[in-house]
Amino acid sequence: MKDFKKYYHIPASPDMVYTALTNPVTLELWTGEPAEMTEEPGSDFSLFDGSINGRNLSFEPGKKIVQQWYFGNAEPPSIVTILLHPEGGNTSVELSHTNIPDTEYESISTGWTKYFFQPLMAFYK
Repeated sequence: MKDFKKYYHIPASPDMVYTALTNPVTLELWTGEPAEMTEEPGSDFSLFDGSINGRNLSFEPGKKIVQQWYFGNAEPPSIVTILLHPEGGNTSVELSHTNIPDTEYESISTGWTKYFFQPLMAFYK
């Protein structure tokens, strides 16, 4: 198992970034793919038309999202924590993804930037 941590800078307020990461309509706008998401702890979610699936663990509006991502029966669970820090009128996103299966690490670490945060940055430009 491996861990991934990276910071991203988004040209939008933490509240706007939070909405983009938790509202299914907004998720679909910037990903271009169907998304299922609610802000209810314990609820399941699906992103990129089912390519990413997991369970929402906790939310702090405008500040923090914690999720469990599914990788088959991998143990311990893979946990994603997204912290949103105000930076002027923008947001510094602190991403921490722990317990990534070794076989998935390259795909996940590249995917966070290429398919997740670069499109989100472009959405707000």
